[in-house]
Amino acid sequence: MTGQNTSSAVMQQRAEPHDSLDDFPTPPWATRAICEFVTGLGFDLAMSDCREPCANRGHMVKPLREVFGYVMASDVHDYGHGFPVKDYLFGPDSHWDHTDWTFINPPFRLAREFIERAQRLSRVGVSVIARTSFSEGQTRAAEMFIPHPPSFELQFSERVVMLKGRLVRAGAIDPAAAKPGTKASTATSYSAFIWLKRDAAPADTRKRWIAPCRLRLEREGDYPK
Repeated sequence: MTGQNTSSAVMQQRAEPHDSLDDFPTPPWATRAICEFVTGLGFDLAMSDCREPCANRGHMVKPLREVFGYVMASDVHDYGHGFPVKDYLFGPDSHWDHTDWTFINPPFRLAREFIERAQRLSRVGVSVIARTSFSEGQTRAAEMFIPHPPSFELQFSERVVMLKGRLVRAGAIDPAAAKPGTKASTATSYSAFIWLKRDAAPADTRKRWIAPCRLRLEREGDYPK
C-alpha cells in the first residue's frame, strides 16, 4: 500500500527549487510577537531604525513600521507593492548603509548568507524567522551557530501559518488550496533567532517560548480580502 508520508519529520520539509524566490509571506502577528520580546529586553525601538531586505508584499514591513522609528524595505523581486528592487547579497557591504536592526524571513537556502551580511551591517541586532529545524545541520553548526551563536532562540508555541505565495489567516478557508474548503494550516514549526551585538548579548544562547498570542496580536487589515 502506498500513500503520502505524513510523519512530522516529512511534513516539516519545505522543499523549494534551487532558483525559487521562497515566497512564504510572514503573518504580521508573528513579527509583532518578536518585537514585543525585543522591547521587553529594554530596547527602545521607536528610537531605532530597521532594515527588511526581504520585504515581499510588506507583511513584515507593516508591523515593523508600527514600532520602529524608521524602516528601510526592499526585495530582490518586484511583488508590486512599491518596494525598491535590490539584491541584498550582491556587491560589497559598502553598497548598504548600516542600520540599528535587521529583521528578515530569508530564503531558507540563503539564510546563512543573509544572516552574515545582516550581522555586519546591524549596529544593535538581527532577528531572523525561520523553520525551527534551521538550528539543525552539521555545516550550519560548525560555520555559524557554534562560532557565532544567537543570543536568543524564540520558539513559537502556536503554529505560524506560512503558505506559498499567499497570506491566509490560520483556520480560515484557503482559496488556493488544492482541495476546496481546506482551512489554512501548517505542519512546519517556526522559531525566531536573535543575534545581539556583543555588549548587549547574553553569554550563551537562551531559549524562550512565545506563548499563544495570535488572536491578541492580529489587526484589522492584516490579511488580504
